[in-house]
Amino acid sequence: MITIPPYINQFTLLFGDLLEEAPWDLTQAAELIISKRIKTLNGDYKIQNNVAIHKDAIVEEHVILKGPIIISAGCFIGAHAYLRNGVFLSDKVTVGPGCEIKSSLVFSNTALAHFNFVGDSIIGSFVNMEAGAVIANHYNERKDKSITIVVNGQPVETGQTKFGALIGDHVKIGANAVLSPGTILSMNSTVKRLELVQQVTP
Repeated sequence: MITIPPYINQFTLLFGDLLEEAPWDLTQAAELIISKRIKTLNGDYKIQNNVAIHKDAIVEEHVILKGPIIISAGCFIGAHAYLRNGVFLSDKVTVGPGCEIKSSLVFSNTALAHFNFVGDSIIGSFVNMEAGAVIANHYNERKDKSITIVVNGQPVETGQTKFGALIGDHVKIGANAVLSPGTILSMNSTVKRLELVQQVTP
C-alpha cells in the first residue's frame, strides 16, 4: 500500500481526513472531495458554477473552468488553460498558458509551464514542470488498460484504468518529458528533458 504524506508534506495539513487513502482512489473521487470542500470555504472566495476562486488569485482571459474547482490564494492561471473534473490548486500555484489539468490535486508553490497535461494526479509543493511535459493517465496502446504502480520494487495493482502520477515535493520535470500512467516520484526527484518515465514495462 502507498499513502500520500511521505511524498507531500502539505497533504496532512489540508486533507487530514484522507491520510489513509490511496492516491488513485483520491483522483477518482476528486469531484466529490472538492465539491464538499467548496461548501466549507469562507468569503475570500468567489463561488460560481461550483468553481471557487480566491480574491487574490489571477485568472487570465479565455481560461476554461469546469467545476468542481478550487483556486487558492496567490494562484496564477494563464490564458487558454483548461481545468476540469475536480481540480484543487493550493496557494501560489502557477498554471501556464495552454495547460490542461484533470481530476488532480496540486499543492503550494508548484509551477506548471505552458502546454503541460496533468491527468488524474497528485502533485506536491515546489514542483516545477517545464514546457510541454505530460503526465499521461491512460494506456491507450494496451488491450489490458489496468494500471500498476511500483512500490519498493514491488508491483501494486491500483484497480483503476485512469491514474497519472504521485509527484513528491520539490520534484523537477524537464521539458517535453512524459510520465507514463502510474508514475511514482519521491521528493527531490529529477526527470530529464525528453525523458520517458515508464516504471512498469509492458
